[in-house]
Formats: sequence, C-alpha cells, structure tokens
Amino acid sequence: MSKTVADGLWEMLVSAGVRRCYGIVGDALNPVVDAMRRNGQVDFVHVRNEEFGAFAAVAEAKLTGHPVAVCGTAGPGVAHLINGMLDALKEQVPLIVLAGDTETGLMDSETVEELNPYRFFAPASVYVGRLVNPGQLRTVVTSAVTAAVTRGGPAVVALPGDIAAADAPKDRYEIRLPRPVRAPAGEEDLAAMAEMINEAGTVAVFGGQGCAGAHTEVTALAGKLSAPVGYSLKGKQFLEHDNANAVGMTGLLGYGGCHHALQHADVLLMLGTDFPFTSFLPHGRTRIIQVDENPERLGRRVPVALGVTGDVQATVAALLPLVEPKPDGGFLTRCVEETEWFHRRTRHYTSKGPRIKPIRPEYLATVLSDLAADDALFFADTGTPVIWAARHIKYGPKRRLLGSFSWASMATASPGAFGAQLAFPGRQTIALCGDGGFTMLALGDLLTEVQRRLPVVHIVLNNSSLDFVKIEQQEAGFVPFGTDFTNPNFAVVAEAMGAKGIRIEDPDDVADGLAAALAHTGGPVVVDVLVDPYALAVPAHVPAKTAVGFTLSAARQVLAGRLDDVIDTATHNARLI
Repeated sequence: MSKTVADGLWEMLVSAGVRRCYGIVGDALNPVVDAMRRNGQVDFVHVRNEEFGAFAAVAEAKLTGHPVAVCGTAGPGVAHLINGMLDALKEQVPLIVLAGDTETGLMDSETVEELNPYRFFAPASVYVGRLVNPGQLRTVVTSAVTAAVTRGGPAVVALPGDIAAADAPKDRYEIRLPRPVRAPAGEEDLAAMAEMINEAGTVAVFGGQGCAGAHTEVTALAGKLSAPVGYSLKGKQFLEHDNANAVGMTGLLGYGGCHHALQHADVLLMLGTDFPFTSFLPHGRTRIIQVDENPERLGRRVPVALGVTGDVQATVAALLPLVEPKPDGGFLTRCVEETEWFHRRTRHYTSKGPRIKPIRPEYLATVLSDLAADDALFFADTGTPVIWAARHIKYGPKRRLLGSFSWASMATASPGAFGAQLAFPGRQTIALCGDGGFTMLALGDLLTEVQRRLPVVHIVLNNSSLDFVKIEQQEAGFVPFGTDFTNPNFAVVAEAMGAKGIRIEDPDDVADGLAAALAHTGGPVVVDVLVDPYALAVPAHVPAKTAVGFTLSAARQVLAGRLDDVIDTATHNARLI
C-alpha cells in the first residue's frame, strides 16, 4: 500500500513529539483518523465534545511542554474547538489542530459544512495552513508544528478528505524542533537594573508565570534586598512556598500585604508577569522595572522606568551579584504582618469550619489542601473556585494550579484534570468545579473518564448559582439576576453514569468525604458539596468603586424586596466585613 498524505502527516507529528490526539471522528476526517490507527503511536482520545478535548489538550501541553493534537471534522466539528484554541493561545501552549475540510472539488461553493479556515481560525491561532495539494505536505505541517512550539499557541492544518487519502510524494517526513533558548538580559540592562535597585530605599517584587523555575533565584534576591514578594495568580505556585518574604496577591482575588508593597515601594520589580488589572498596579511615585522574555509585554499595562527583555531565572541569577544588600527598615515587616493578619481574619471560617453550616468554601479548600498529595495537580473553574484555590490551597515545588486564567473560560477544570491524568497516570488530578461549569461541559465527558477508568477527582461547589457572576453584579451595583438555577444530586447522577459519587451536606463529613475521594481508584469520582451560597470573598484591598457598587446593590436589593438576602450575606460573612 502506498503512503498517503495522512500517513506522512502522522509520521511528522510523531517525530515532533505528539503522542495524543483528542477529538471526534467524522466524514472529512476519516482518512486522517484511519492513518492514525495504522500509525499506532498516537493515543486517540474519543471525547463527547470537541471543546472538552481541546481544554484537556491545553492542560497536557502546558504540563508536558510537548505539542498535543486535537481534531474535528469539517464545519461544526472544528467550530467546537475554537474556545479551547483561544485558551491555548492565551496560555501559549502548543496545540496542533487537525481540521477536517471540504473536498477540494467543492470548495467555495457554499456546500454543507464549508467554512474558510483562514478567516475562521485566524483570531485563535499562530498559524493556519490549508493542504489542497499533496506536494504541500512537508512544508505546511513543518510550518504548523514549528510555529506552535516556538511561538506558543494553536497551529491549524486544514485537510480535505480527498487530499488526506491521496498518495504522498516521496520525501522524508520528519520534524526536528529547535531547542529553546533561555537567555539573561544584556549587560547594559543588568547594570541599569542594579543602579536603580541600589539607589532605592525599598524594593518589592511582583512575579508571575515567567517565574516558573526561578524560585531559588527570586527568593535569594528578595532576601538580599529585604523585599516583600507578591505574585499574580499564575505566579503564586512558583513563589509562595518556602518564602519568608511572601506577602500574597493583589487584585480582586488578592490577600495579604501585596497591595501595600506594590503601592509603596520605591522600586517595583515585575518579573514575568503581564498582570492585566492595571488599577491595582502602582501609578504614582513607584519606579517599575519589568522583566519579560517577550518584549511586546513591556510597559503595556503600566508605565515603566526600565523595560528589560530576558528570561527571569537567568536574568535574576545574573543580577544577584550586582545588587547591594538592604536591611529591613520596617517595610518588609509591615507587609508580612499585614499578610499574617489577613490569614488570621479568614481563619474563623477554616478553623471553625466543622461547626459552621452551610459548609464554608474556605474550610472545604483548606481541608482539601491538607489531604491532597504533595504533587497533586489542581484545576480550578473560572469563578469562585479560583478564589478559594488561590487563597486556601498551598502549593509547593511539585504542586501545581492550572486554569483558564487569561482567557477566563468557564468549565475548564474537569477537562484539564482529565488531560493531566492521561499525561501523568496515577498522579492526583483534582478539579475544583463550579456547579455551573460542571453542568456546562464536564457531565457529558464524565462518561469518557468512566470509559477510560481514570481517577479524576471532581469537587463540585454546589451553591445553585453562577456565584462569581453574582458577585460581579453586586460590585457593579446591580441586583443579582439570572444567576440562580436548580441542581440535581450530582453524586447520584455520577453513580448512574458509572462513576463514584459522594454527597457532603454536613461540615463534619468534609474531611472523611474528601479523603475517600482522594483514595478512590479505578475511575472518576464526583464529590457534590453543598457550600454556603452567601459566602463572600473580600479582597485585602477593596477599591472605592467596588465598595460603592456593593453598597448600591444592597440598597437596590432592599428596595426590590430582597432584604433577607442582604441580611443573610452580612450575617454569613460578619468576620470578613
């Protein structure tokens, strides 16, 4: 049998490190999937929804660093991939998108399921190629894979069925990817950084995703400078643990002394973060040095005194011997004490959690943090699960937290934990799911997890509402509306689908229920936890606009005849407000 274009495609993808493909088969894609079967080196994960598969692929690619394939047949199939593709683009992870396409003889005729891949995929990809001639195979696939890996994001290969089934030209079908370069800033930039830091009275550090792998260097620099260390949501897992100078986060998820540190330091070192919430960044006398490997990010969120291109770990290592030690004149001590005070304030809902009903989500997250393995992989749905994961779960050298933190899509926790479990069999993968996100996307592919017998742990925060949206409405001064819904007993639903189901209604049962879930093997488990629907997450720094919005919302709720809701919110969060 002669080699087809689809055969050559898979030979190239395998040579580039692709070992898994998520998707759903279909007519335009059948020759591609059949060639994958013949190749035998790629695990095809048949999901129930292509979007679920795309989010799973994002998690796997982010954790492994290797390109992962996703596929969908022409038209509606590939349209389901777009949300996961946008997440991959924001997270800068390499996805290879195999898009079934209209047969070449029918292109541009408005036939069934036809779409223009260049126009459709352009906003969500780093490369789009359309194979309309077998002679394009090596060039297009090499371009796609190389773009996905070096630029970080989804690359699309649109492949009509008739071309996929055609004979491939005789060629060598393999890809050799370039090794990544992690270079420090140049000598002039390092000297300028050292001069600004040495002249400053106080220095603070604010780190993000770019601090991955740089914990030793950043904490050594902070220790030498007596600098408080704050972090973005993406940076928390890399900088908080084993760090005496850790002062929490800023923003509406924020806690601790981070806000004070950023606003009152003479010099702020922004390391590997593109923090988008500019109102929480300093706009006054603080001079900012921003370090990022991507020069396009420098200075776009807030004006900087010095923008530096370079890998954070390598740059900080080179900077360390150039800076002079600074004693703590009280700045670091104040920020650390403010952080400790914030934790004491919230401790009421964690240490007294067994006696507070309905179950407080702070208590749930704290117990989960204590029981989970040291190398557990946590995934949080966009919404209030992110808040509790950020504030009450501890991360370490091997513990990770992932989610749709830049694209902010709902319903990514379950597919993320699924993809991670496939990549790291047997490692604890825990999905902190909002009930809205769980019913949106996770339930259908719970069947896929059952079929694969994967021990994915789902913790469903069941408060019968889109809780984060409700908070957003209150911040804006609106009466909460359109956010409530009725849930089933998720544990019973899970059992009916072949998974293990656990229902927790009483706080006394939280520890035992979570322990049973984490110990379960042989398939997924769904823990349905009835949490307090009135629980608030008050940040360490509340902007005046937010405070006004909550006040206005409360007044409007009273006028709308919802005084009981206002009273319940206040009484359920008395220790926070």
